[in-house]
Amino acid sequence: MGFNDILKKLFGNKAQRDLKEIEPWVEKIKLAYETIKILSHDELRGRSEALQQQIRDFVAPEKNRIAELRASIEATEINLREKIYNEIDKLEKEITEKYEKVLEDILPEAFAIVKDTARRLNENSEIVVTATQFDRDLAAKYDFVYIEGDKAHFKNEWTAGGNLMKWEMVHYDVQLFGGVVLHKGKIAEMATGEGKTLVATLPVFLNALTHNGVHVVTVNDYLSKRDSEWMGPLYMFHGLSVDCIDKHRPNSDERRQAYMADITFGTNNEFGFDYLRDNMATSPADLVQRKHNYAIVDEVDSVLIDDARTPLIISGPVPKGDDQLFEDLRPKVEKLVNAQKTLATKYLADARNLMKSEDKKQQEEGALALFRSYKGMPNNKPLIKFLSEPGIKAQLLKTEEFYMQENNRNMHIATDPLYFVIDEKNKSIELTDKGIDLITDNSEDPLFFVLPDVGSEIAELEKDKSLSPEERQNKKDELNQSYAIKSERVHTINQLLKAYTVFERDVEYVVIENKVKIVDEQTGRIMEGRRYSDGLHQAIEAKERVTVEAATQTFATITLQNYFRMYHKLSGMTGTAETEAGELWDIYKLDVVVIPTNRPISRKDMEDRVYKTKREKYIAVIEEIVSLVEAGRPVLVGTTSVEISELLSRMLTGRKIKHNVLNAKLHQREADIVAEAGRTGTVTIATNMAGRGTDIKLSQEVKAAGGLAIIGTERHESRRVDRQLRGRAGRQGDPGSSVFYVSLEDDLMRLFGSERITGLMDKLGFEEGEMIEHSMISKSIERAQKKVEENNFGIRKRLLEYDDVMNSQREVVYSKRRHALMGERIGVDITNMIYDSSEVVVENAKNSADYELLNEELLKVFAMEAPFDQETFTSTRANELTNKVAEAAIATFKRKMDKLSQVAYPVIKQVYETKGQQYENILIPVTDGKRVFNVTAHLETAYKNEAREVVTAFEKQTLLYVIDDEWKEHLRQLDELRNSVQNASYEQKDPLLIYKLESFGLFKEMIDAMNRKVLAILMRGQIPVREPEQVREARPAQRMDLSRLRTQKDEISSRSSAASQDPTKQDTREVQRTEPIRVEKKVGRNDLCPCGSGKKFKNCHGANQ
Repeated sequence: MGFNDILKKLFGNKAQRDLKEIEPWVEKIKLAYETIKILSHDELRGRSEALQQQIRDFVAPEKNRIAELRASIEATEINLREKIYNEIDKLEKEITEKYEKVLEDILPEAFAIVKDTARRLNENSEIVVTATQFDRDLAAKYDFVYIEGDKAHFKNEWTAGGNLMKWEMVHYDVQLFGGVVLHKGKIAEMATGEGKTLVATLPVFLNALTHNGVHVVTVNDYLSKRDSEWMGPLYMFHGLSVDCIDKHRPNSDERRQAYMADITFGTNNEFGFDYLRDNMATSPADLVQRKHNYAIVDEVDSVLIDDARTPLIISGPVPKGDDQLFEDLRPKVEKLVNAQKTLATKYLADARNLMKSEDKKQQEEGALALFRSYKGMPNNKPLIKFLSEPGIKAQLLKTEEFYMQENNRNMHIATDPLYFVIDEKNKSIELTDKGIDLITDNSEDPLFFVLPDVGSEIAELEKDKSLSPEERQNKKDELNQSYAIKSERVHTINQLLKAYTVFERDVEYVVIENKVKIVDEQTGRIMEGRRYSDGLHQAIEAKERVTVEAATQTFATITLQNYFRMYHKLSGMTGTAETEAGELWDIYKLDVVVIPTNRPISRKDMEDRVYKTKREKYIAVIEEIVSLVEAGRPVLVGTTSVEISELLSRMLTGRKIKHNVLNAKLHQREADIVAEAGRTGTVTIATNMAGRGTDIKLSQEVKAAGGLAIIGTERHESRRVDRQLRGRAGRQGDPGSSVFYVSLEDDLMRLFGSERITGLMDKLGFEEGEMIEHSMISKSIERAQKKVEENNFGIRKRLLEYDDVMNSQREVVYSKRRHALMGERIGVDITNMIYDSSEVVVENAKNSADYELLNEELLKVFAMEAPFDQETFTSTRANELTNKVAEAAIATFKRKMDKLSQVAYPVIKQVYETKGQQYENILIPVTDGKRVFNVTAHLETAYKNEAREVVTAFEKQTLLYVIDDEWKEHLRQLDELRNSVQNASYEQKDPLLIYKLESFGLFKEMIDAMNRKVLAILMRGQIPVREPEQVREARPAQRMDLSRLRTQKDEISSRSSAASQDPTKQDTREVQRTEPIRVEKKVGRNDLCPCGSGKKFKNCHGANQ
């Protein structure tokens, strides 16, 4: 017995400890349930209302205090307001903590209410209760409730996802267990068929009682719409509002209302994009989201791990975005790739002949030729087949070790004869001198594709004393421009090379309707709207000769990783998170709790069956399918790509076996195919999408035959994906089996399988056609998977550090922007800007001991002179001078803003008194001498507060204009920095450290520039219009125009060399969207309103439609 076994014996394993911790809560819920189930329907609803009142009463003192503080802000001096805001923030934090305490107190009763509501719906075709106004509103919109007199009738049948559903579910004890885990902000791992959607109703209902908003996050919009319709009536029965953001247009009133609902369903992408859109809004009316309170993420591993590192990007057109080199340089790359293919094939032929020789020297030459063929075209199919022969892979590994020793000292001997070198493990491509010579025509500059050594050339220029400063600067500019042009050229060549040699059509992507669409490696679904980043997508478009899309500029971006970390409380549910438990804890501080199954799992998981070649493996798969079909069992065959699913389909067609195929090209038939998958003798071939969100139900006949048989045609590099596939069988105690077929030619075995496996196979004399099935081999494969997972975790962990740099900067800028937009804390922010700018100006002048510079800078920024003479400047310390400058600047600012309102007020007064009934908002032109800002002010408010409204509107508009302009430029600079710092690794420096230092410098410069620009505009603001006749009415506020902006989720491929060097560029996953049928109730305008008011629909609930 090992040490770990002894510890487990003494203290129990984690699952047992978790069970022990949650068990008392489940007992409390069951106790509360006994008193709840005897209540009448109206009394049951009364209990949920009483809980809501209990919550309101618990936080009332703090809420009242906040209201008092907010009312006192206007009468408080600007420089004293920060103290009030800090107290408000502190009270809001206390309220959040008190909510958690009171929710824990009422948890047993709230869970019991949900469970008993589910029971009543299951046992009654209708539940009749006394109608409330909320019920009447529901009746006007939905079919599952109707009004008769003063009674509301709730049916137990309604439409969800386009299908009529009858409620037939009541929570098991293990589901109560899962609900407690979710409420506590943990991840509930539940097996297939255990009802994760139903489990979520418990914590969703409990947390929605605060009316602060609960977000239920799904991986695609079919699920978000279906689940909101399916579970919605359970919540609505208790007066909680439910909506789904995916049903409404972005940036619309309907979407804002969806966020105002107590419970909001939606996809991870749309929640993230709405956050970005809100931080591009130019008016409070454009905002849709409220505070990020509590989110439950369905398929949490897919969203928080696979998708987490993917940047969500809102981008727009850039000038000359069509000027790209991909199509111009394509012929050169095609010539290069064809030459390399010919060379690699020749080296492979030489290797075959020389390695047969008895002469040791010739064998070594053969091994070198084999290594060159491998470095030139590692995914060449004849090469992969040759490597599966006994002793060949071991010889290749030995040769590779020889050339890699002493830090790749002799590697150039092996690679110089090639045109370019592919490092398959690190997914990188590097041009050799021979390759550069081939693509550089004789007529061109021989250095056409060679990057200059900028550092050494600038050093030479600095040494050259014959040059004047102006000539030296001109030469530096020429050098930098040459570098920029050549850098783009080399980058384009590299991306085209990747497109031709690493990315395969119908495996990584498909071409549909003249567009390149990425196929999700895990699910096999097409990822609409996703593009490879860094120009790779354009390179593939050029290769496939479809339209190459123009380049765009990032306007706003965030990773899902950072979006979900903004929630006060986060939890999730999935069937396969245990293998990633370490990562979920390290990054999100989310604990994974394995929930016991309601019935024991009876699925038989067999050892992996290992073959020598893919061909033998696929033949064995077909034979297994035939025998299972004859036994009357349904078969689900999991594949890793579209190509393999089509190959197996052709093989089954050849054997005249009827089957269904589900992959990226056929995803429209998903619902039909899944519905048939559990029938006797049905064969379904599906890319790994079968492991996500499908629930295959079996008949009694199929269960008697042995249940669903799962056949995996390849081990995925992630154990989680294999477990997803296995999990399709054995739901709710159903019988079933699973087995994986593996070959030595599979990518996982080729790239990550240990030498031990290869050596073992050779010793056993593993011949073609033979199969090995042994636990030792299965464990070795699992170790290879763990190796990949550890590597991926390391990359994501490092990405987090890169991402945190951007995130901390984003939080600062977005909080400033939100203050400006709402106008609430704008005075405090401007005061802080004045202090910060005063410090920078004084520090610069003091360091250079230049009083004239100080005066010059003060005139530029504050439009004022120094409030002290030169002697005081010389003799006084910098911090004292800063205070004097800041005090003078604040006084100047206050005086100028007062003057602005004094000039505006007589005009506003006259307009209000003569045209007050005619105008609601007016346009006031304000100029800083360079540009004119048309400031919109509410006429009545401006009249009542003596034009102070005009000043606030001018401050808001100025801040938003400058912040957006500077932030967009800063994002562009960060993109360039992230690419450039990767070269630091060649100088034995840490790119991350340099990125942190450089990005901090850029951020400081941006904040300084932002402060200076804002203050320069505000200090010079004046109103040129003095006559009431010149004042115009402001048009109603227009919605933010997003038509020219594009939302995208950049697919950053792990196959790119940039990805191997840059942790911010890594592979991602997502699931295909399918449209469900909408279920809103349609009522004729002249029909009686369903709410029971007796009025026509057009005069009641249909008045605004």
